[in-house]
Amino acid sequence: MGNFDSIMKKIKNDSVKVGIIGLGYVGLPLAVSFAKKGIEVLGFEKSTKKADAVNAGKNYIGDIRDEDFVAVVGSGKLSATTDFTRLRECDAAIICVPTPLDKFKKPDMSYIAASCEEIGKCMKSGTFISLESTTYPTTTEDFMKPIIERESGMREGVDFWLCFSPERVDPGNKQYKTENTPKVIGGLGDEAQKIALALYGKAIRELYPVSSPRAAEMVKILENTYRLVNISLINELALLAGKMDINIWEVIEAAKSKPFGFQAFYPGPGIGGHCIPLDPFYLEYIAKGFNFDLTMINAAGNINNLMPYRIMNKIMYALNRQGKAMNGSMILFLGVAYKPDIDDARESPALLVMEQVARKGATVLYHDPYIPEATDEHGHRYVSVELTDKAIADADCVVITTNHECFDVDRIVAKARLVVDTRNAVKRVHIEGDKVFKL
Repeated sequence: MGNFDSIMKKIKNDSVKVGIIGLGYVGLPLAVSFAKKGIEVLGFEKSTKKADAVNAGKNYIGDIRDEDFVAVVGSGKLSATTDFTRLRECDAAIICVPTPLDKFKKPDMSYIAASCEEIGKCMKSGTFISLESTTYPTTTEDFMKPIIERESGMREGVDFWLCFSPERVDPGNKQYKTENTPKVIGGLGDEAQKIALALYGKAIRELYPVSSPRAAEMVKILENTYRLVNISLINELALLAGKMDINIWEVIEAAKSKPFGFQAFYPGPGIGGHCIPLDPFYLEYIAKGFNFDLTMINAAGNINNLMPYRIMNKIMYALNRQGKAMNGSMILFLGVAYKPDIDDARESPALLVMEQVARKGATVLYHDPYIPEATDEHGHRYVSVELTDKAIADADCVVITTNHECFDVDRIVAKARLVVDTRNAVKRVHIEGDKVFKL
């Protein structure tokens, strides 16, 4: 029996063993989804702490139900290791590692490269390999394939298969999780596509095949660039509306009344998370190789990058209206997570605003029930303070940077001397006087 027939048979009878490299926000929920369907999953981690937590049945991802996690670990369907030589046990290897930007805003491909090297050194013939990490189009064919072929001495399409299937994780989303979010599949060749559809179909309810890995890679970039452009647009309009004494939040709600041709996006202190702030730079990187200038996307990226500085100016303006300077003031920030009700501060604009405010001489404090400690990009460490009435009242300005549902907005406004609201959190609170300033 050939390699293709062998892996397809294993998938059909649920005897396929899946290795998932990277057990973070993407990899661990995917691992649980496979394991819940009776597929044996072996997770690979550089972090001994994470691997030990998985094996001990200790869930560290909020989007996974604790009872599901304990069940699949207890059944033996999910385990983790730091020993990458065990990749030879796996019939499929799915890469779910970070793809950050370096200090020059260039794609840092080191995590993908290291994963491909480990796979190439350790995998057996007949292995299916899928990349889920966000990256630029052509990565699967032009970056991954040569590394794996070099390290393994095997041939793509004969001894192993490649696929790109972009992750679509939305932390904190109560409706859409890994299992019920449609999965885009772009296999390199017909056999790779058939394997990918059969394998992912075990864990994901709806699959959407596309013609190639580069098409699937572009899908991910399009999804997040679309959001970047529209959020940057509404941020720019919010700044203009503020100068014109127009409530941009009222305008958005009114525009939403149109039943066609409009989708609401909302302003804020900037865009955070692991995708939207980064994806345009991946696209820009590959576009340069085709001598193509992404004018609109560059403009949107610039608007987003400037938002933390605009918010700092808003805070300064609000303080000045009360006869205070930024220098020497105590500023309390509420929320450093990049979106509500999650424990993720990656690329959080709140940290950038805090850093700029501190540079202007203010004392910076923050409270976030989901994130007890946070570090800005220059290594300055902050520790969340308790949100007492005294902490609110002592601050010269309270800045709402993340609208967590647990925040008692009425209490905050009542106790605070001054509030800068970047998220329209106080829209239902009656305000008297010059106390609340909105984006």
